[in-house]
Amino acid sequence: MASNARADTGPAVEVLIDAVPETAGSALYGMVDVLNAAGNLWQTLVREPASGRGFRTRIVSETDAPFQCGNRIPVTPDAGIGDVDGGAIIILPELWLGPDEGLGGRYPDLMTWIRDRHAAGACIYSACSGAVMLAETGLLDGCMATSHWGYRELFARKYPAVKFMPEPNLVFADGEGRVVTAGGTTSWHDLAIHIIARFISPGEALRIAQVYLLKWHAEGQLPYTPLVRRTEHGDAVARECEEWLAEGFRERDALRQAVARAGVAERTLKRRFKAATGATLIQYLQNCRIEAAKRQLEGSHVPVDEISADVGYEDPAFFRRLFKRSTGLTPSQYRRLFQPIAAAAGTRDR
Repeated sequence: MASNARADTGPAVEVLIDAVPETAGSALYGMVDVLNAAGNLWQTLVREPASGRGFRTRIVSETDAPFQCGNRIPVTPDAGIGDVDGGAIIILPELWLGPDEGLGGRYPDLMTWIRDRHAAGACIYSACSGAVMLAETGLLDGCMATSHWGYRELFARKYPAVKFMPEPNLVFADGEGRVVTAGGTTSWHDLAIHIIARFISPGEALRIAQVYLLKWHAEGQLPYTPLVRRTEHGDAVARECEEWLAEGFRERDALRQAVARAGVAERTLKRRFKAATGATLIQYLQNCRIEAAKRQLEGSHVPVDEISADVGYEDPAFFRRLFKRSTGLTPSQYRRLFQPIAAAAGTRDR
């Protein structure tokens, strides 16, 4: 879409978006598109003059040689990192990495460049698993940070100096807001809104959100995070207990039955289960029940009190408190958020 000429109210804010072969193309080009639209796209749609300051957004990589990023999407960098000076903003988009895969010492020149740009005064932003690259630089050591919830174990293992927070959508690592990490896969939406609000104006951030239908994820990542995930461990007793609880969680005496079936002392089972899974037995049981409740809330109109009883809780008030603590939302709020998605996907009453 063509845009209007921009009023001259100062130089554009220089944005450098780093790209490597692991970069997710949707986050890379989505961020380029949205930031470049600030100050002109809304104004074009409503037939007003372009308003003031905008961004000059460029893609950079270790060299300016073309390559393919995630899903074989072609990337032609505007410049190599050795050929650019300045840049008020450095953005590290989502990376295609497995939940157990760090960068493992890749791109040492890029890591040095990011540290140098930060030392020179640039603001550094990461979206989703881009925080893994930011962690590799050491700039997150001793700081709070977030990324996609799927990388919690990776951060604990490979970047223990980072205070990982899987729930929020944005986390500020420093008091000045010069190092900011964003959470899940589409957290670049939140990041773009934040950057536009900070460097252009809150009003322009709102207008861009309205044009692109961008949603600010005020609820954070907790409602989207699965509470029961298979962990890699070699404890056969703990694994059998996991598998039984996943099926038998509705039993009123589920914990007693799990202990009886394990064939080891209760204290021993509790210790081994926690060491293997990272959760206590009661936490795991509660997570199984809440996950089952989530599926019913997504795909049915069964009353909340009936869902409570079905998953093993006779006290609906206790169930509601536990659900809110586990997901960040009440059961009714969760249903309103996810049931339309399930219905559109054809999963109602599954």
